[in-house]
Amino acid sequence: MAVWEPAKQVQSPHSHPWLARAIFALDTRLRRRLAVVEYSAHPSCVFRLGIARARCALTLRDGTRLQTGDRVVELHFWNEHIPPIPPSGTTIHWAREAQQAMVISLRQLARYLSSQPELRAINVICAHVPSGTKAQSRQVARIMAYFGFEAFPDHGRLSISERIHRFGENILISLIVFAQNAAALRIDTLSRVRVPIYLSRRTLEEKFGSVN
Repeated sequence: MAVWEPAKQVQSPHSHPWLARAIFALDTRLRRRLAVVEYSAHPSCVFRLGIARARCALTLRDGTRLQTGDRVVELHFWNEHIPPIPPSGTTIHWAREAQQAMVISLRQLARYLSSQPELRAINVICAHVPSGTKAQSRQVARIMAYFGFEAFPDHGRLSISERIHRFGENILISLIVFAQNAAALRIDTLSRVRVPIYLSRRTLEEKFGSVN
């Protein structure tokens, strides 16, 4: 005879589950509006992507040239997949997990781009990584350089509308961090700057495109 047992309560991975549901619903609507898509179903993929226009002209180390207005693949963090930072702060285990997630994400990206003929003419991948202080920005640049990205300074001053948009993004980032892992929320989140990073498609394929 079967014995009834009360179902075990599953603990939410978020600090504030109700807020997380609301914020992620808003994030989903914004992604649809901006045509940001999930290019991989891998649970460790930490990026989504959208197609944008380059804001400036630049030349990467391997000679790849980008002109203002060229189409680029723009990466967006997949917040739900980013390994949560422990309450005590980053650890070696967390760093290894985050590094492995980055490698998986870029391998999946190389595979996805090779399967999309309509994106064949795009030669540059970019992202604008939120960061706090200048020292933290330099640290972000060093970390991303390990994966082949090159950091470039912001070109020109932001317009009023761009400043408002960035502040709105910082509010959303703060709410996501608070909902997912309240212990990781920092006082400088609302004033975060962006670190523009670029990766040539050639480098992506050389570093991450050879693994089946």
